Amino acid sequence: MIREFLNTKVTVTMDRKMGDKHPKYDWKYSLNYGEIKGVKSGDGDDLDAYVIGPDKPLESFSGKCIAYIERKDNPEDPKLIVVSEDKENITDEEILELVNFQEKWFDPVLKR
Repeated sequence: MIREFLNTKVTVTMDRKMGDKHPKYDWKYSLNYGEIKGVKSGDGDDLDAYVIGPDKPLESFSGKCIAYIERKDNPEDPKLIVVSEDKENITDEEILELVNFQEKWFDPVLKR
């Protein structure tokens, strides 16, 4: 199911904006992070997405899904990677560095 989103335009509704503090832990979101409303992932929640490109907090964002993250230790909770046009050629290493603020607590695998 998750592969269907690759190379398509999606709209992400933010539930955690860039700069927001995590509700349980003592760290902040360095990217906008949200969900694709109405699309359920394996954990029963809406499908999550990181937004790469915009440099300010946003309510929503429409962009291209260029990759996704599967967590080896939590495979039912994948994360889309949605980017602005100027970031469509971002490398895997750059993506993993940008999402590390949260993914460092898991065992992520980036897929394209």
